[in-house]
Amino acid sequence: MNLSDLTKMYDCTGKTYAVTGGGGVLCSELALALAGCGANVAVLDLKPEFAEKVVAQMPAGKGLAVAVDVLSVDSLKQAATQVLDRFGTVDGLINGAGGNKPQATTGADLSFFNLPADALRWVFDLNIIGTILPSQVFGKVMADKGEGNIVNISSMNAFRPLTRVLAYSAAKAGVSNFTQWLAVHLAQEYSPNLRVNAIAPGFFLTEQNRYLLTDKDTGALTARGQAIISHTPMARFGTPADLVGAVLWLLSPASAFVSGIVLPIDGGFSAFSGV
Repeated sequence: MNLSDLTKMYDCTGKTYAVTGGGGVLCSELALALAGCGANVAVLDLKPEFAEKVVAQMPAGKGLAVAVDVLSVDSLKQAATQVLDRFGTVDGLINGAGGNKPQATTGADLSFFNLPADALRWVFDLNIIGTILPSQVFGKVMADKGEGNIVNISSMNAFRPLTRVLAYSAAKAGVSNFTQWLAVHLAQEYSPNLRVNAIAPGFFLTEQNRYLLTDKDTGALTARGQAIISHTPMARFGTPADLVGAVLWLLSPASAFVSGIVLPIDGGFSAFSGV
């Protein structure tokens, strides 16, 4: 294989990808990277204004902002119709919608025994159901044509649960399990050219976890934030750009024989025993 052949593997010209949660910090970076590689990208987000800001940064004609609720099949079907009307097909899906909330997190003022059921359901639904339903709707489009690619967003706390965020840890473990299940199901029941994988980001400082990792007044690391950095050999939090290479690889022909994996992107956190 020469450089030209390798480069072609990452040329997304003519391909169309849908990205849920595409207006967020991490997935907006992935959406922009795909557009930069020549793909058509549908940026799906509950907040259309966020999606529109991402599309505005893409080359003309490459992006489509779509308002979607990943917990509503009807909303997802309407979104898929918009994508197909605009671009004609779907070649890949990134399930980026997900997150945690303080009300589902234990702390000094909220014990495990008092975590409200509605907050726990919110976290489970957003992360699990919000991954399964888009995979049904957009996966059907890919299954019908016999090829396609799904990348889910799991987490390093799916491997070993983190303290305090019990619902998020359990939900992401479910995402990893679903990734493996769907990889087998689609390949065996529809086509071996349908692949499903996931990435497992380590610690990335976002608006969703900032309250746990930094002091809201000073910006200094909390004890939890410092513990994370101390146990991350690369001694920093991840940045959105750190996800790009792995996701492009999983979506490209360069990983044609890879399906059903959950790929850590964690700065060495999972490799460090603490001593």
